[in-house]
Amino acid sequence: MPGTVVLSINACWNVLNFRRGLIAALRAEGWRVVVLAPADAYAARLAEIGVEHVSIAIDSAGLSPIRDLGLLLRYRRQIKRIRPDAFLGFTAKPNVYGSLAAQALGIPVINNISGLGTAFMKSGPLRWIVERLYRVALRRSATVFFQNVEDRQLFLDSGLVRPGQAHLLPGSGIDLARFAPAPALRRPAMFTFLLVGRLLWQKGVGEYVEAARLVRREMPETRFHLLGFLETANVSAVAKADVEAWQTEALVEYLGETDDVRPHIAAADCLVLPSYREGLPRALLEGAALAKPLIASDVPGCRQIVEHGVNGLLCAVRDPRSLADAMLDLMRLDDAARAAMGAAGRARVEREYGEDRVIAAYLGALDDAIAGASSGPDPL
Repeated sequence: MPGTVVLSINACWNVLNFRRGLIAALRAEGWRVVVLAPADAYAARLAEIGVEHVSIAIDSAGLSPIRDLGLLLRYRRQIKRIRPDAFLGFTAKPNVYGSLAAQALGIPVINNISGLGTAFMKSGPLRWIVERLYRVALRRSATVFFQNVEDRQLFLDSGLVRPGQAHLLPGSGIDLARFAPAPALRRPAMFTFLLVGRLLWQKGVGEYVEAARLVRREMPETRFHLLGFLETANVSAVAKADVEAWQTEALVEYLGETDDVRPHIAAADCLVLPSYREGLPRALLEGAALAKPLIASDVPGCRQIVEHGVNGLLCAVRDPRSLADAMLDLMRLDDAARAAMGAAGRARVEREYGEDRVIAAYLGALDDAIAGASSGPDPL
């Protein structure tokens, strides 16, 4: 059965960091894997993992209907040329326009809704448009994976997917051997918090900085690190000038971006993600896998991973005071209590979020999609 499968996503970086295990499993099964994504600094490295890269221009943050029509036509042209046996979509525009193009060519589609993004933060014209795009794009998809119960239920309640299509997936999965806790390091005197993620306001970066200011009033030696991409195109992006101002004020230390988050997480005492909403945040899974206590907002996605008082603490969303209080509470615990939280997080990741579970779900969905395509289209 194996033939050609296309994975489409908005960045090659995402493929290299989050889809390696899936790609290795597909290739072991005999599939030819083609990645359809914009060319970036990581594109050349896809060949290292046995993947063919086909460049496609995607304006991820753009809202122009004319540009999006152009993207749909580019998808159709490329998919028709590659002629894959299945299309796997990740992130918003590949899930919408890539799916529409593949379905028009009779190619079965599997989608991954890894998060809902800014459009779903509140009601309004943008959400109305995005919901209708999803409804059209997903109606013929063989499988639509979601990463938390709330996102799945929202799409079901809104009529964007059918119950038989919608399945839960434990995030992108964690390579438990690669993300294994290191031997205890000799800790510096200053307690260190770390936020890992794209530097977007909706990730709670502003609340993290304000919480740092509040915590420093009581514990001035505390350190606050930021690690992640500084973006420019996203409407929710934190400006470089803001980060520089925070560093000048000595509130946070910006660590830049990296291909390997493990040493940075290992050097921290606690991983923090005060996000407004998530699918299933990779950063929290990585922190838990490395046996670090976690602090996160009590929102969909985050509360799937953080069990309050067990492997970390939850705080109110968009509330720097609540976040600061959680930080202070964690710092006041003794080393043994924090170590117990880290161990509980690692045990949970081993139990629920291993990469093998994600791979098995994809291979099963792929078999079903190919079988369904060979037996004819589903009724609309």
